[in-house]
Amino acid sequence: MLHEPVHAPMAVPPFTNSAMDGYAITARDLSENPQRTFRVVGSSLAGHPYSGSLEAGECIRITTGAALPACTDTVVAQEDCKIEDAAIQIVEPPVKGANVRYAGNDVTQDTLLLQSGHQLGPFDLAWLSACGISQVNVRKKARVAFFSTGDELREPGEDLAPGQIYDSNREVVRQLLKPLPVEVSDLGVIADNPGDIEHVLGVAAGNHDLLLTSGGVSVGTADYMKEVVQKLGRLDLWRLNLKPGKPLAFGRIGESLFLGLPGNPVSTVVTFLLIAQPAILALAGFTDEKPPLLIPATLRGSIRHSPGREEYQRGNLEITPRGAEVSATGEQASNRLASFSNANCLIRIRKQSGNLDDGAAVEVLLFKGLLG
Repeated sequence: MLHEPVHAPMAVPPFTNSAMDGYAITARDLSENPQRTFRVVGSSLAGHPYSGSLEAGECIRITTGAALPACTDTVVAQEDCKIEDAAIQIVEPPVKGANVRYAGNDVTQDTLLLQSGHQLGPFDLAWLSACGISQVNVRKKARVAFFSTGDELREPGEDLAPGQIYDSNREVVRQLLKPLPVEVSDLGVIADNPGDIEHVLGVAAGNHDLLLTSGGVSVGTADYMKEVVQKLGRLDLWRLNLKPGKPLAFGRIGESLFLGLPGNPVSTVVTFLLIAQPAILALAGFTDEKPPLLIPATLRGSIRHSPGREEYQRGNLEITPRGAEVSATGEQASNRLASFSNANCLIRIRKQSGNLDDGAAVEVLLFKGLLG
């Protein structure tokens, strides 16, 4: 993530050069040469420019990317010539300036290359290298601590006692955090004990930018997250008009932001993609973020929905001869990770919508776009 804007210290290309393998000539010389024959008197190769002069009827052998001799202004492609010993005859005469790439054709000196807050990718790094830039100032990665809460949770591989389940939320959060510009601290599973939760949040708030939790933010008897956050800091938001993902909390503890995701696995994933990921990118200083791309599609099958809450169902989008078609991936309960197994998108159902019939027009968010 760039900390400050980057300007081009030089033009790219830095010199006028040939776009083809061929022969460098002057257009005026060609117009005065009815036979179109030229004697080859030198060569300009990549990294080895020609520095001499030319007389009438003379040309320079030139390769792609090689500097165009100052005494020439046009390149005739090799395939447009007949070659005989040290001479050529031009079969297809070019126009003046043909096959020439001028200095600054790609980037002029002092051009703004990248804005502050731009997330650097492979093409950006290649562009910076082409401009001779070997170092840029970048932002520090946002520091994110995350943990799950619940007496019932155990690590995969451990033995389960009656009433216990394996913690899948931390694994999916860990994987979803991987492509983001963050430094991650996995704090494990914290028991449903307000003292334990308070201790972990209090310590983590001292050296992290964001505290990300899963579970404990609803209204159950063992849901202590809300009261602990209010004790340590403040709670700015609690509950969304969203399905799945209603019990979501946002606040601050000291200098750290707090984001409590729901405990149901599907709700964890959906709220991470829609809420946590954009928040993390903004925290990291990312300014290139655009709203997720909504793709229009035709629904195959029906979806039951009561007006009141915006809903996101897992779906499978296919491109058919009839256009984009999407179907829901079976039963959509918020505990069913299996609904993601064949899914490649989320189907957006607006809060004012009622039941959707087969053939209804809907919008989808592709996971490929959401996951970066």
